[in-house]
Order: sequence, then C-alpha cells, then structure tokens
Amino acid sequence: MAEHTHKLEIFRGLIKFKSNTQKIIGVLLLLSIVTIIEVVLGIYKPALLNEYFLNLKLLNWVFIILTIVKAYYITWDFMHMRDETSILRRVVVWTSVFLILYLTFILIQEGGYIFDEFNDTSNYIKTDF
Repeated sequence: MAEHTHKLEIFRGLIKFKSNTQKIIGVLLLLSIVTIIEVVLGIYKPALLNEYFLNLKLLNWVFIILTIVKAYYITWDFMHMRDETSILRRVVVWTSVFLILYLTFILIQEGGYIFDEFNDTSNYIKTDF
C-alpha cells in the first residue's frame, strides 16, 4: 500500500514545517492570533471601523471576514481538505461560499428592515418579532 504524506505548509507554501506536530501548532497559533484580534476589536471597537459600508458597520465586516478565514483554516488543515481531490474541494468550498454569501445577504436585508421598523416614529404599531 502506498504511503500518503501530508503537505507541511501554510499560506500557499510561504511557511513550511518539518513535522505534522509543528504544523498543527503553527495553525493553532494562526487561529489564536485571529481570535485575539477579534476579541481586541470587540472590546475596544475603534472609531475608524464604525463607518457604514453596504448597510453594515466596517467592524462587522471585519468580524465576518476573520470568521471566514478561521473557518477556512479549520477546514483546510484540521479536516484535511488540502489532501482531497480538487473536485471535492471545489464542491465543499463553493457550496460554503454561496451559503455564506446568501446568509450574509439575508442578515443585511432583515436587519435593515427591522431597524427601519423600530426607528420609524410615525408608526406606533408594535410588531412582535
């Protein structure tokens, strides 16, 4: 039986490791750094990121993008998608991308509707959500 070796690199080969243990620790450190950035941004909420872009604050966009980065690396390295065939990777990745974009669109649309309903002072009819 042929022996299967795992690719020991991240960032498309920019950082290479000598063993699987080093790679796991490297990916864990990368995910920890991204999580620390999210926590710090969530605590301090910089005024620069309070501007609106596409009906959502820039800070929320940063959180969405960092969460997608974390999901990518968890799937790519810990679920071994990098070792699968290209068609399986494409099916999983493109399905996830379209689902994430669709759910983000729904979040923006429904959030905008609810904001407009509660912000309208001329309409005093209370709506249960």
